[in-house]
Amino acid sequence: MFVEKKVGWVRDDRHSLILAGIVWVLILLLIVPEGFNYAILHGRAPAEGGPLSRALWVGLLLAAGAVIVWRASLAWQLLRSVNPFLLLFAALAVASIIWSIAPEVTARRDIRLFTIVAVCFAFSLAGWHARRFQSVVRPALTLVLLGSIAFGLAAPALAIHHELAPELVGAWRGLANHKNTFGAIACTTLLLWLHGWLTGEVRASRAFLGCALAGLCLWLSRSSTAAISTLAASAFLLFLLWSPRGLRPYLRYAVGVTAAVLVIYALAILRLIPGLELLLAPVTSLTGMDMTFTGRSEIWAIIVERIHLNPLLGVGYGAYWIGPVAQSQSYEFIWRMGGFYPGSAHNGYLDVANDLGWTGLVCLLGYIVVHLRQSLRVLSADNAQGALFLALFIQQAMVNLSESHWFSVLSLQFVLMTLATTALARLSLELSLRTRFGEPLRQMRSTVPAPLAATAQSTGLPEPIPVFSSGGVS
Repeated sequence: MFVEKKVGWVRDDRHSLILAGIVWVLILLLIVPEGFNYAILHGRAPAEGGPLSRALWVGLLLAAGAVIVWRASLAWQLLRSVNPFLLLFAALAVASIIWSIAPEVTARRDIRLFTIVAVCFAFSLAGWHARRFQSVVRPALTLVLLGSIAFGLAAPALAIHHELAPELVGAWRGLANHKNTFGAIACTTLLLWLHGWLTGEVRASRAFLGCALAGLCLWLSRSSTAAISTLAASAFLLFLLWSPRGLRPYLRYAVGVTAAVLVIYALAILRLIPGLELLLAPVTSLTGMDMTFTGRSEIWAIIVERIHLNPLLGVGYGAYWIGPVAQSQSYEFIWRMGGFYPGSAHNGYLDVANDLGWTGLVCLLGYIVVHLRQSLRVLSADNAQGALFLALFIQQAMVNLSESHWFSVLSLQFVLMTLATTALARLSLELSLRTRFGEPLRQMRSTVPAPLAATAQSTGLPEPIPVFSSGGVS
């Protein structure tokens, strides 16, 4: 008689600080202009950086690649759990160089895209634990907000908008490139501190100070989009974490309905599907609000015209918004809107459709569906983490109704969502490992017993997986 011996899996805390440092550098690169040169922004993130910026991007790509090669066995297993539509979108973005109206710009965007995905992927391969996402992102964003307050007091000419547009007068952008970006950072930071307090991960006093700082920055930004998304995502987080036990079996239905309403609303206000806006007509009649709610319908109308010219594959990833220069197709906004250049469609769904057509939009919708499914699976096993990733999705889905962040390599929000995507993949992989092998062993040395490694290889599973040991794994 053969008795099957249950195989264990190992966790360790090697190189956790190095991986956190790489992520922090990436976050700062997406927020702070090189050399603090805010004069060149005019409300937009720079299209490309100088020598220092390029050197940092190359360094990040090489460092992430080294980690992936080092953890190749685990990386292959993790790849199977990553949201496949993120990978499909990346492949489509690379292929779009062929038909891009600005292939050199698309190539540069693709390099950034792969660097961001590689860093986020490497982040989930070492020094891992179940709360790794927020333990790294929360302090990084908090320091950015603290730095923004100090920057605003020391250099108000740079940290505060001085444009003549009424919505910009007196609005803070802090260390970011625009008030809306600053507001989005404050929104995410507030959600992370609120989540830490609700789950008991951080002391109430620290959570209060973190929320107060984020709330102050949100107010200073004067970003109505960030304020609305903060209220909605916070309420959703409270609902997921504080709902009575009797309602918990129905949480997945509440999540599904909420996500469906947001996606339908996004497609309706864009009028990409004729007649869809009729579904929301009763809402606008009762509230008296315009469906666009941001006054950006003229921008959207022009972009929808562009989408109809290249409906299947678009104009190429990142190839349309290359600046108010005569050789750019987006220059038409200068003469069609009286000299105004928006810099983006101010809608993430619309910019994806313009860049990569209906094919890209299908990738985005597929990405959303898989993200929700993985989050709900994690929610059933780890309510705290599942709730956090669902709240972040609600924030992103709402912000992208009036700002362009989905799959944008110029946006910090894309980095945060990609980090959440790879974190979900790692959590999903560990759920499968627990089902087969139970809880991980508490061995923290780099030396792995040969029989254990051999058994793991014979089962087709990766070599013993490193998971940060302090605090355990939930």
